[in-house]
Amino acid sequence: MSVFDLRLSELHNRLQNKQLSVTELVEHSFKRIAETDGEIGAFLTLNEEGARKEAQALDARLSESGERGLLFGVPAGIKDNIVTESLRTTCGSKFLDNHDPIYDATVVSKLRSAQSVTIGKLNMDEFAMGGSNENSAYRAVRNPWNLERVPGGSSGGSAASVAAGQVYFSLGSDTGGSIRQPAAYCGVVGLKPTYGLVSRFGLVAFASSLDQIGPITKNVEDSAYVLQAIAGHDHRDSTSANVDIPDYLSALTGDVKGLRIGVPKEYLGQGIDPQVKERVLEALKVFESLGAVWEEISLPHTEYAVATYYLLASSEASSNLARFDGVRYGVRADNPANLLDLYRRSRSEGFGPEVKRRIMLGTYALSSGYYDAYYKKAQQVRTLIKRDFDQAFEQYDLIIGPTAPTTAFKLGEQVNDPLTMYLNDICTIPVSLAGVPAISVPCGLAEGLPVGLQIIGKPFDESTVLRAAHAFESQAGFRDLRPALS
Repeated sequence: MSVFDLRLSELHNRLQNKQLSVTELVEHSFKRIAETDGEIGAFLTLNEEGARKEAQALDARLSESGERGLLFGVPAGIKDNIVTESLRTTCGSKFLDNHDPIYDATVVSKLRSAQSVTIGKLNMDEFAMGGSNENSAYRAVRNPWNLERVPGGSSGGSAASVAAGQVYFSLGSDTGGSIRQPAAYCGVVGLKPTYGLVSRFGLVAFASSLDQIGPITKNVEDSAYVLQAIAGHDHRDSTSANVDIPDYLSALTGDVKGLRIGVPKEYLGQGIDPQVKERVLEALKVFESLGAVWEEISLPHTEYAVATYYLLASSEASSNLARFDGVRYGVRADNPANLLDLYRRSRSEGFGPEVKRRIMLGTYALSSGYYDAYYKKAQQVRTLIKRDFDQAFEQYDLIIGPTAPTTAFKLGEQVNDPLTMYLNDICTIPVSLAGVPAISVPCGLAEGLPVGLQIIGKPFDESTVLRAAHAFESQAGFRDLRPALS
């Protein structure tokens, strides 16, 4: 058994008792990457020199007396759109092929304070735009459960690296499902916190009103540990919420008796694979056995969520990516004829097809004569979608459904069909538009591939989400599901 199959508390105890060293953990991580990443493609940049140096320094502290935090010495991977000082951050794009940031994102600083070890930067869809990790400018990521399948996106590298045992946990970003969907496809746990709970300072923006950083782990308990470390107010992020951070670990009681669960009929209707639906219904029986109650509800504006999301996210992307012009940083075109030629050629050569598609859609939606018909209308529908959740949470503690309508699809199967690709996020997008928290936990297999159960909570009520996910995970017995490659 790999040491990375241990729970974080068990790993911590071994470090405390000097049964393991941080150097051994780091070397284990690099060994696994060397063995498996040629097939998976989860990493874009490795921090070999820095990680080994940091491991030696932490081992020196192990010889001293005193208690250490639970993330002490634990190897982690960081999605490549979260900036890391002096460690290349490309966002999976050729445009930032030479970008070495001069500061750390807030979440990276928090992990440094917790004394975890950054192993490297993880592959992703370019600028977080995609649902299969086939839009990376460098190479596609493959699913450790089946190398002919996608790992999901855009945090495909983050999910695949944890599933394959390359790192103990990773950080991803979620705009419309980019933590939860790859977690479901790779059979791991992915948490999207409430919008504003975790600082976005240092996250390269895709859609600023939707982006949120969160952890990907092997189990729910570890997700609570990582969230505890990275959550909190940050004055450098104007959207950061100044709320009290509870003790998430104390919520993991296993007791969900009396919890009221709503199950949207829209999440189990047309387009949902029958086996996925069956796994979700089986999961609801587990909650029943634990004393929770559930009933079918309706979130009536769900059918408009995908169109609303792609108008809003693309509009914000068009604005955010305007800064990439070949002048201040990033790759620039050679020998431009003039300034306009520099802009045109740098952006044409630097951005991939999916990024260009979304910039064009967003620019169109924001243009004169179309703003009211598209962008403004999408904002109004977003309000209605959020109202659906607000009304549901007046009666229910949680909302539960599948994370994705199907299991992981084959590489190349949908890459030339963007509309079908976009519809894979039908279950996750409404949650992002509403800004509420959600977690994906494995709830079984369908034809040998993992199925994800999505548990959605009230704003800033991650404690209840984690409590329900932990109780289900403990009872259902899917916590130890691992792909053959791991």
